Amino acid sequence: MQTITLKAHTDYDCKLKLEIPTNLADHEVEVVLIVQPIKTVPVDAMGYPIGYFEETYGSFADEPLERNQSALSAAKFWSNLLKSRNNL
Repeated sequence: MQTITLKAHTDYDCKLKLEIPTNLADHEVEVVLIVQPIKTVPVDAMGYPIGYFEETYGSFADEPLERNQSALSAAKFWSNLLKSRNNL
């Protein structure tokens, strides 16, 4: 048994057309199909959900973000490496 999960789009005639390759040639198979509409979220011109920034702005006000030391040292390492290569 093989489970295939995919997203498809219906046409304007309300028809869903599926063509699914299998590794079974000339076999009778049982197919179980569940058609469930996907809940779409409206987005702005940049692709963000409408109201995203209004809902998330200030969410870290009480918990400021801190960069951990390993990230700082890695960034410094790559920065120094690039500077040294530019001096060659």
